[in-house]
Amino acid sequence: MEMDLILIAPIGGIIALLFAIYLFFSVKKKSQGTEKMQELSKAIRKGAMAFLNSEYKVLVVFVTVVAILLFAASTIEDFNMHWGLSVAFIFGAIFSAVAGNIGMKTATMANARTAEGSKSSVSKGLSIAFSSGAVMGLSVVGLGVLGVIGLYYLFNEVILVDEIPNMMTRMNTTANILFGFGFGASSIALFARVGGGIYTKSADVGADLVGKVEAGIPEDDPRNPAVIADQVGDNVGDVAGMGADLFESYVDSIIATMALATIIGALILQINWVEGGVTPVSEFKDITNIIPWFNADNIPSTSTITNYVLLPLLVAGIGIFSSIIGTLMVIVGKGKNVYGALRNSLFLATAVTAVLSSIMIWYLIEKWEPIAAMIGGLFAGIVIGLSTEYFTSEKRKPVQGIADASKTGPATVIIQGLQVGMISTIIPIIAVVIAMIFAYEVSGFYGVALSAVGMLSILGVSLATDCYGPVADNAQGISEMAGMGKEVRERTEQLDAVGNTTAAMGKGFAIGSAAITSLALIFTFIMTAKGLGAEINLTLSDPYLVSGIFIGAMLPFVFAALTMGAVGKAAYSMVEEVRYQFKKFNLLKNDKNKPDYERCVKISTNQALKEMILPSLLAVITPLVVGIVLKPEGLGGLLMGSIATGFLLAVFLANSGGAWDNAKKYIESGNLGGKGSDAHKATVIGDTVGDPCKDTSGPALNILIKLMSIVSLVFLPIILHFH
Repeated sequence: MEMDLILIAPIGGIIALLFAIYLFFSVKKKSQGTEKMQELSKAIRKGAMAFLNSEYKVLVVFVTVVAILLFAASTIEDFNMHWGLSVAFIFGAIFSAVAGNIGMKTATMANARTAEGSKSSVSKGLSIAFSSGAVMGLSVVGLGVLGVIGLYYLFNEVILVDEIPNMMTRMNTTANILFGFGFGASSIALFARVGGGIYTKSADVGADLVGKVEAGIPEDDPRNPAVIADQVGDNVGDVAGMGADLFESYVDSIIATMALATIIGALILQINWVEGGVTPVSEFKDITNIIPWFNADNIPSTSTITNYVLLPLLVAGIGIFSSIIGTLMVIVGKGKNVYGALRNSLFLATAVTAVLSSIMIWYLIEKWEPIAAMIGGLFAGIVIGLSTEYFTSEKRKPVQGIADASKTGPATVIIQGLQVGMISTIIPIIAVVIAMIFAYEVSGFYGVALSAVGMLSILGVSLATDCYGPVADNAQGISEMAGMGKEVRERTEQLDAVGNTTAAMGKGFAIGSAAITSLALIFTFIMTAKGLGAEINLTLSDPYLVSGIFIGAMLPFVFAALTMGAVGKAAYSMVEEVRYQFKKFNLLKNDKNKPDYERCVKISTNQALKEMILPSLLAVITPLVVGIVLKPEGLGGLLMGSIATGFLLAVFLANSGGAWDNAKKYIESGNLGGKGSDAHKATVIGDTVGDPCKDTSGPALNILIKLMSIVSLVFLPIILHFH
């Protein structure tokens, strides 16, 4: 590959970070509004950063212990692990944490400014909120690309040159080291998603049950002690948590594609090919499975393999430039159709990425098949997002059907919501299956991984669209609590309503990308084992494989149960606290008394940190235990079983929760009796049930299936040693 061509990736990463810095200071210059608005914004920011700092204290211990264990394992010669894994792991954790911290600070800075901007117009409020989301999106892709390409060149071109003279072997070792970067990102993502999800929903459920259901006061009434904790939760769950989740998917998809290309080099060396001799075609079966046009008659050179290794980084770099174009379309545009502006930015970024990446791939390797695989992944992501929008938007029949069911009480609301969530799994599953089969048929396992890169290439703008939601939600809450008037409140409610839809679409996109990334990682797991000289036969006649499938299929249900139970425990503490403050300070009858918001923030923080430990350890330890006890075949079954049920369960929980939420908002907008009606009270119950589904258990399953795959890859040499 020409050196100036690969510079597209790091230049894209640097420009993404520079543009993110520009947007950060652009948002910071905006007016924060009245003293009351600034006070509320400061309370939200203080609570969010307090949670993040407390969470990072736990993460520092976890990262340190795992890094030491990885380094210790590398000193044992039989394990065949490189010390670079521990270094890459630390960098992955740091980069993911930094991205989350940047996103959180920007989002909590932008909420009051968005509310103030909405005084002028909806489009100005949209521009501020979306700019803050774009800071998160561009930080994630910028840090992700720079982290992967930086570590690749550090080890492949500097550290390992003398240690491993053979270029093919060196590239393969470097790719295995990069799994450590993905593992570090996955670890942060798990804690951020689980901890943030428990925090946000314990506060939300506690605020709703006592405030809206028992006391009958509005959602963002400043008399409710849990209202600030609820606003904080929107940020820790849907900004820091979502950002870490998609940072993990983004880097894992790139690394899996790079690794599959390097495995070809390792397999060629194993075949012991001699020029001029006769090599059985069957020897090249594994290489053909990875990339179909490489075979006994077309053995790739080192330079050719290098092109395939670096190709996903080029696609990611082009995706960054496309995302910036899509972002500018929203920020500069003056349209009053908020949802249309956000959706069109995604479509524009997708089109630009498809065209430019196709030109780049053809120029580099002169094959149309990888182009088709990449575009297939891009469009699968769009299909999943639009499907999620259909099943969770208040303007569509599924959500309106749930609202109609509220006429007969909360039980029918819940039943109808379950039905919507279950039926909504059809389109995402079919989209992923078609994308996977199509990519494999045209480009082998490499094509499947490249389709995941394609799906995530526009992450800069798609994550901005998602992180816009919590900022709009906070702005709506601040406009309510600060008494900014009916017109401003209606404008922020419009922004918030679109934010709910885009947040649901973002969760659908995150789940779909997690599924196809996990599939790519499973294929990489199988081929990595072959590259290490081990044959893993995944056949249903093997009881170890079948046992692994059953355990893997069970894990998402156990994980969902643990996270949902954690929300229940934390919410119970919050409900007791809100009831106590209502009574002690006489908040509902005396406006002069002020609630103690910090106590509720502290309760949510402590409960979330305590409850996130068990489900997080489950995801890390289970693959190791299963791999050692049930052999690598059992571990392969575990990964297959977990992705099958995990993907379905995640879609079901996220879409049910999103549909319940928007059914409530549909009634609050004046339908079926509006706020305070019996129908409204029924949908509030449905929304409360759906809260942990859509914001804790559902999204956390994305990370479970990805983390178990990456843990399996990192510790594969140790598992193979025992067998």
